[in-house]
Amino acid sequence: MSFNINANVKWVGKIDWELRKFHGEEYSTHKGSTYNSYLIRDEKTVLIDTVWMPFAREFVTKLKEEIKLKEIDYIIANHGEIDHSGALPELMRLIPDTPIYCTANAVKSLKGQYHQEWNFRVVKTGDRLNIGSKEIIFVEAPMLHWPDSMMCYLTEDNILFSNDAFGQHYASEYMFNDLVDQDDLYKECIKYYANILTPFSRLVDKKIKEVVGFNLPVSMICPSHGVIWRDNPLQIVNKYAQWAAEYQENQITILYDTMWDGTRKMAEAIAEGIKLNDETVNIKLFNTARRDKNDIITEVFKSKAILVGSPTVCKGILSSMAGILEEIKGLSFKNKKAASFGTYGWSGESAKVLTELLNKAGFSLVNDGLKVMWNPDEKGIAECLEFGRAFAEETKLN
Repeated sequence: MSFNINANVKWVGKIDWELRKFHGEEYSTHKGSTYNSYLIRDEKTVLIDTVWMPFAREFVTKLKEEIKLKEIDYIIANHGEIDHSGALPELMRLIPDTPIYCTANAVKSLKGQYHQEWNFRVVKTGDRLNIGSKEIIFVEAPMLHWPDSMMCYLTEDNILFSNDAFGQHYASEYMFNDLVDQDDLYKECIKYYANILTPFSRLVDKKIKEVVGFNLPVSMICPSHGVIWRDNPLQIVNKYAQWAAEYQENQITILYDTMWDGTRKMAEAIAEGIKLNDETVNIKLFNTARRDKNDIITEVFKSKAILVGSPTVCKGILSSMAGILEEIKGLSFKNKKAASFGTYGWSGESAKVLTELLNKAGFSLVNDGLKVMWNPDEKGIAECLEFGRAFAEETKLN
């Protein structure tokens, strides 16, 4: 499959309908993904990125149907990660001398992964590549989300090839933003931001301001994954600006794991207590052992506060809770409050362990947590209700 983006630019990538996990087993892709590669024709012909390695031969075969490979004058590698560059070895075997334009860090990445001495041309922000009636302007974007990342801009057509920024893991035959289900689209966009770009929010904000400061008109944004933004393309840029600014909604998310339902009962009673104090707040509960971790992290990103619960097990906590808190710590969420809770039988360390993990993850702790012995009785449930009420009061938005 290929299609025209406009008279000069064609999409020559791959829609991966079967993909369900990305970055190894780390990121869930319920709706598949795309690997977007773009072919620009002017007096010179430019290929921007390739596809993931399992589709390398298919990519090169189909590319041959579009163009004689030796007619490709330049290759641009916006990012060295294998889902972008995976077909390069297969392609460069056939056109080994074709220049590859990329950042200095991308040279290190590509050499480190493929161990090839290709014809690299290092570029930095502001460098231009003349291709005839148009130019390609390069914009470095380090840590969005790798050190080697960059974007590039096609003059005259006013297209920003934005790399991983503004993308989403979303497979669709409708490859333009105005054609797809908008709820599905934005769910995947915010999930992508929350799970991948959150740690780099300050850099996202800085890069947006830098690119806007160039005063370049943008008619279309072509990311590396998902749909192309042609209808009001700056809408996703504005969303990124919001998400980068310590984003939160009027939501409290409760995460828990449970052995014999005691901690689940605590979670539900705490939720009831929150609602008794504040009927306007959105409350979501997730059993971390049974729900997708990336979906949970997306809800944490949206939240103004979270509660985390686990029974005490061997003086610690259940493994699903330990795992997701480790991921949450790495994402460096800002401006969020938290507290812990849990049941216990004899030693009762879980609430303290959870509180320490929340503190290390950068959350503002509302209290020292709540622990209830064994299966909560009427008194224990009442304590949970009051705990929820108090937590709601402490986390009300001004």
